[in-house]
Amino acid sequence: MSYQSFTDQASSLIKSYNGTWNGIDAESVARMRLQNRFQSGLDIARYTAKIMREDMAAYDADPAHYTQSLGCWHGFIGQQKLIAIKKHFGTTKRRYLYLSGWMVAALRSDFGPLPDQSMHEKTTVPALIEELYTFLRQADARELGMMFRDLDKARDAGDKGKEQQIRNAIDNYQTHVVPIIADIDAGFGNAEATYLLAKKMIEAGACCIQIENQVSDEKQCGHQDGKVTVPHEDFLAKIRAVRYAFLELGIEDGVIVARTDSLGAGLTKQIAVSNEPGDLGDKYNSFLDCEEIDPATARNGDVVLNRNGKLLRPKRLASNLFQFREGTGADRCVLDCITALENGADLLWIETEKPHIEQIASMVDRIRDVFPNAKLVYNNSPSFNWTLNFRQQVYDAWVAAGKDVSTYDRQNLMSVIYDTTELAAEADEKIRTFQRDSAKRAGIFHHLITLPTYHTAALSTDNLAKEYFGEAGMLGYVLGVQRQEIRQGIACVRHQNMSGSDIGDDHKEYFAGEAALKAGGAHNTMNQFA
Repeated sequence: MSYQSFTDQASSLIKSYNGTWNGIDAESVARMRLQNRFQSGLDIARYTAKIMREDMAAYDADPAHYTQSLGCWHGFIGQQKLIAIKKHFGTTKRRYLYLSGWMVAALRSDFGPLPDQSMHEKTTVPALIEELYTFLRQADARELGMMFRDLDKARDAGDKGKEQQIRNAIDNYQTHVVPIIADIDAGFGNAEATYLLAKKMIEAGACCIQIENQVSDEKQCGHQDGKVTVPHEDFLAKIRAVRYAFLELGIEDGVIVARTDSLGAGLTKQIAVSNEPGDLGDKYNSFLDCEEIDPATARNGDVVLNRNGKLLRPKRLASNLFQFREGTGADRCVLDCITALENGADLLWIETEKPHIEQIASMVDRIRDVFPNAKLVYNNSPSFNWTLNFRQQVYDAWVAAGKDVSTYDRQNLMSVIYDTTELAAEADEKIRTFQRDSAKRAGIFHHLITLPTYHTAALSTDNLAKEYFGEAGMLGYVLGVQRQEIRQGIACVRHQNMSGSDIGDDHKEYFAGEAALKAGGAHNTMNQFA
């Protein structure tokens, strides 16, 4: 509804109470309703799921329409990302947020900083989703509140044209609320536990849940060693559990991202159940590293497979885990992805050890032989040394092309001595176009950076501490922070406004009229930044 429609509706309601509600201003009601567009997390999930589905269709039509997000560990961080996006690009279209389980473990657990092993409290995940959307909704309220104040100024000045222009802007206002891709790790337990947690996440506003095929109680960060995968049927049960959670809550177009860690996972905890040769369990077991045995030499506790009439013993480690054959990771990833899509997943995530377009595309091409519209979410991870990886890729391409590389040391390409070289410039250009190029070549619909603000917070804090506690003193803060906020138009320089002080003043005026004691008067030092 339009601003005027909300006002007229509120006015009719107030009049229906025969004067007892005359202390309520219809236009103030309209403003508060517009500032609180989403009444629940489920409202948000429905709205954002529709956005994701439309974006997926747009990508299918043209891979130049890929989407992006940055990881968040606090509501304020997510809010500032979206405020910055609207400021610099005028729209939030195709820009999302990512909720990283890694950052929840490292920064939000009551146990203190933890590794990415699903040891943190699982309720922290839906709590963070709710927090992120609370801050995004507050960003809407703040921005609309400033527009309402501008509307009042135009009206007081008798500027009808300006008043209508602002009304049009209010009626066509674009919210800061965008889809969040939320990490449920390996489900924090069995399929029932996955279903229960997924419901909490959806109720908090998640329209998209990412789940991985690792063993829940052995879960590792995707870029560390020791990863253990589960048989397909176990993983598919969890995918179905998430879908049931979406459907139960009425989010019929909720999005599931099925992540496979098989490329770097060489272990399994279970031998898959197989009822006949060639079934899914048999395919999973076919990748096991086995040795043929004589029944007479079988040891107590051995697990034995019958393959083509031969008795095979899977190699079991001291950890009681079974080992896959080396070199089978890509084949397992392809099978993981196809089976996930066959069982209700919408998007795929292939965790890789380096950002290499052709490595990703070699797997996606095989998946697309079965599912032509298969699409990936890809982790542009800070765990990769992007500079070194791409310099080595350029070095290797130059060698293959017969170009002279005698002035370069491939193992030492990260050195600062190469920063101004032709090779470094070419590598940087490939990094710059990586998202665009891989969206076209490797089927990547969504690019995300999992831990950006973990690293930016560390870097900026280090720089501030060095200056402030050193010779620069207060100038270190003023030069490095406040003056940059002013020069670059960062809204947080007026931190009272950002925290909701002006919204509170508006409400005081609604509730108490001329008797309101407001904070934003002439003596508010934030006026120095007007």
